[in-house]
Amino acid sequence: MSGDRVSSIFPELALTLRIGITGRASLLLTTMLTASTLTACTPLDLARYCEGTASRVRETAALDILDSRPAGASVAQGFEEVDAGCWADSGDIVVYADRWYAFPGTRSEVTAHYRSAALRDGWGPASEAPSTDLCFVKGTMSLWIVFATAERLAEDGLGHRPDLTTGAGYSIGVDSYEHSGGATGC
Repeated sequence: MSGDRVSSIFPELALTLRIGITGRASLLLTTMLTASTLTACTPLDLARYCEGTASRVRETAALDILDSRPAGASVAQGFEEVDAGCWADSGDIVVYADRWYAFPGTRSEVTAHYRSAALRDGWGPASEAPSTDLCFVKGTMSLWIVFATAERLAEDGLGHRPDLTTGAGYSIGVDSYEHSGGATGC
């Protein structure tokens, strides 16, 4: 069926498609196509794999450790809400939650804060964490504290964020493997 034929039969759909392909819909479509290409899963497969994880996503997003921060740290503008969701790859289903903080101090101050806060909250240090990041484990969850670097910010499309490059900007996130038997770790 030609585009004109679709437009004449379903004018609202054609208008929605023309308008919706720009902006967020375009980004969503690109992300879904990339994910399905890289994982050999269709968007419906990805959604199906994450079925039934909504309550776990909410629980993970509500973890107190995500709101813990050193004195002087502030939630980075545009990241007021915890980013949480589910993704699937090669049979592994991962529930995640993370957020970004701007901090005018040093990395060592952030490190000291989270070593103390994580231990108080029942997280144990993970021995295999990369030397540039902090990682802790608790049950089936991994807790990451990742410092902002120019490269990482560029990869995440945040290269224009001076609030994250002045001092020790960082993200804190929790990953939890669900229903897949994936090992907890860093």
